[in-house]
Amino acid sequence: MYLLTIKDGLATRHVGPYESPKQAVDDLDRLLMSFGDRARWQIHELESPAMLLSGVAPVAAA
Repeated sequence: MYLLTIKDGLATRHVGPYESPKQAVDDLDRLLMSFGDRARWQIHELESPAMLLSGVAPVAAA
């Protein structure tokens, strides 16, 4: 699962979850229209606590 984070000045919005990074990018253009020109964005991969505790690295999506 992936989460889209958009920062515009002091405002931060978290949007998602998405099944793939492509779905987040597809939504990004529509969402950025409601933010200023200087908005920054990132796509984060969500990890489960069990994966972190087991020490298994997540597999990157192709």
